[in-house]
Amino acid sequence: MTVMPDVQVLSFRDAVREGIRDAMRRDERVFLMGEDVGRYGGGFGVSLGLLEEFGEERVRDTPLSESGFVGAGIGAALGGMRPIVEIMTVNFSLLALDQILNTAATLRHMSGGQFNVPLVIRMTTGAGRQLAAQHSHSLEGFYAHIPGLRVVSPATVEDGFGMLATALEDPDPVVIFEHGSLYNEKGELPQPAAPVDIDFARVRRGGDDLTLITHGGSLRLCLTAADQLAADGISAEVIDLRTLRPLDDQTVMASVARTHRAVVVDEGWRSVGMSAEVAARVAEECFYDLDAPVGRVASVEVPIPYPRHLEQAALPSVERVVAAAERAVGRRG
Repeated sequence: MTVMPDVQVLSFRDAVREGIRDAMRRDERVFLMGEDVGRYGGGFGVSLGLLEEFGEERVRDTPLSESGFVGAGIGAALGGMRPIVEIMTVNFSLLALDQILNTAATLRHMSGGQFNVPLVIRMTTGAGRQLAAQHSHSLEGFYAHIPGLRVVSPATVEDGFGMLATALEDPDPVVIFEHGSLYNEKGELPQPAAPVDIDFARVRRGGDDLTLITHGGSLRLCLTAADQLAADGISAEVIDLRTLRPLDDQTVMASVARTHRAVVVDEGWRSVGMSAEVAARVAEECFYDLDAPVGRVASVEVPIPYPRHLEQAALPSVERVVAAAERAVGRRG
């Protein structure tokens, strides 16, 4: 008789919090710092209760200075600590881009391997919540462009919990992008909960007619689109990239070589973004396997609007994914 593993159902927000709590309990070097992470409980409620459990030395509220507290995190990492730096939204991270790009990502290489920066930076990304253009962009492609960083994007409760512990063991800085629309989503966390790999993509749904390639908050769109396509006789495989730098080419190419068609779905902008990079790699490595051009579904190239109807019009949707898939298999012109 097969024994099913125990699971706990909880929200993505709670899973991330439990991942932080578990890491802090396991290793006294781990601490959390960022804007409002302490008494307020975090801009998105992720760190609620951690201050009361671990105290002000390990849950540190910072001034509104992303460059300052990311720099402090880099210094702490160089000094042997394992800091988790929370940046409230990805847009604000640009204020710390000098620290991330010119310092955190380069020190191990510039020092000939003498200095590591085991820093984890968590930030909320994505739109869909009417927070307008300064709080809603998807800039994962900015960071995936930078050598010396590892960039990951959890899309499930299990990854929301388990990616953090693995990231904290990485000798290089790791940037974790958490899509804001996922925080209230519930899912199953296997018990006992454990770290997960941050090296490989996952096939979230098997299929034979085309491959949908995505990450983060767009995974739900692709799974819903795959359900609709299945009702119309189209079998779509769905791949969750999970790690955006370095990309797991092997899993992606194996799927495309079998399905012969691919559509890349990314909430970032179409030009010079993640969808462009993935599509280019598929074209380079699977050219003779493809039976149709690689399709892309991305955000319209405008600052994310505030009005709900305009915001939704600017973002990838199930309908746009279905239409792109149908074009790939020849159902649409």
